[in-house]
Amino acid sequence: MPSVFETSSAAIPITFVTQSSWDQVAETLSPPQRQFATANGFAGKPGAYLALPAPDGAVAGVLFGLEDEAARSRDLFRAGSLPGLLPPGIYRFANAPHDARLAALAFALGSYRFARYRKADAPDVRLVPPDGVDIAEVARIADAAYLARDLVNTPANDMGPGELAAAAQALAAEFGASFGCIVGDELKAQNFPLIHAVGMASTRAPRLIDITWGNPAHPKVTLVGKGVCFDTGGLDLKPSSGMLIMKKDMGGAANVLALARMVMGAKLKVRLRILIPAVENAVAGNAFRPLDIFPSRKGITVEIGNTDAEGRLVLADALALADEEKPDLLIDLGTLTGAARVALGPDLPPFYTNDETLAADVARCAVRENDPLWRMPLWPAYDSWLDSKTANITNAPSGTFAGSITCALFLQRFVEQAKSWLHVDIYAWTPSAKPARPEGGECQAARALYLLLSERYA
Repeated sequence: MPSVFETSSAAIPITFVTQSSWDQVAETLSPPQRQFATANGFAGKPGAYLALPAPDGAVAGVLFGLEDEAARSRDLFRAGSLPGLLPPGIYRFANAPHDARLAALAFALGSYRFARYRKADAPDVRLVPPDGVDIAEVARIADAAYLARDLVNTPANDMGPGELAAAAQALAAEFGASFGCIVGDELKAQNFPLIHAVGMASTRAPRLIDITWGNPAHPKVTLVGKGVCFDTGGLDLKPSSGMLIMKKDMGGAANVLALARMVMGAKLKVRLRILIPAVENAVAGNAFRPLDIFPSRKGITVEIGNTDAEGRLVLADALALADEEKPDLLIDLGTLTGAARVALGPDLPPFYTNDETLAADVARCAVRENDPLWRMPLWPAYDSWLDSKTANITNAPSGTFAGSITCALFLQRFVEQAKSWLHVDIYAWTPSAKPARPEGGECQAARALYLLLSERYA
């Protein structure tokens, strides 16, 4: 658990200020502190920070600027900047930010540092939990987000299919879940031809990770995460700029494991299953080729329109397996299309479902958790774009239109029996640092989906 929260009676107060409330707050300061704030130009601007000195030179308190309540672009994670600004010490919120729970979570998320390969100066700051906030729940969510970030940030030489499986196995052991893994040529023997095809060119064998947890009598919830540990693009080779952060192409798997940690830690009343096809899309003499045709677990034959559209292939076999169990809710997460980034940018993943109730619940939970998601359509008219002249379906239609939608439509072909299905096309990466979101691997969609599952299966 992140060691961010601590109980103390001697905590330094953090006073949240807006530009409209600054004059009122200033009146509560001592004359020297008011003069100090004026001399430093503090006026409650969003993100502005000022440590107020005590007569002995210690920090007497902190002022921190937030957006006004009516501002259209409020950042509910603004407090996530504080760990990088505050001097070492123990702090408390002297007044309520816009959302005390999200501010506490942001404080924890902003304390994250990736320190596997070099010493990171983690901030020596801790927070006394705000009154009325379930801090055990906040810590559980932050801990899961740390897991996702660590997995994504680890480079591919240390995070191949085997290492990803080991991380999943460790998580399963922590919560007493069952763990299974189908490796290498055994994938073909057990009818997972697409997972095998994508991963067969790598010296690191492909595998299908399978975790189950919870009471079999409870509603079945299955999570499927894309685990492409590095994506060269295959024979349709990416340029170097496109390959640069492809260690994050297992971000779907990382976020599925983060979500599973939240669910198991909260002991939600679900029968949880986690499926992760873990592969490396490499280049070698036996790599799968454009216009190759492979069967799938579901029996649908797939023509390879582009070897760089590999994520949907490995997800297809895993979704087909998940669907055979007729789960109450089937969710897949993957770093799948550049088209989603073109449409919505890195911070706003699109999601797809034909379940109107589920769509409304996901959108509401995303807003409440400050974990943005945006619904996109499973547009039936584009389904014919997947047609192939030599197979049942192609993995990459010609043309550049609606790439995220056609990917979702491709995956939809492999889901028939699940009572409800949700597909999320995440980025799993923060390109430039923001409050509570350091540059690098990111936990996306998992917090919103955890709230959804908590509401349904608490």
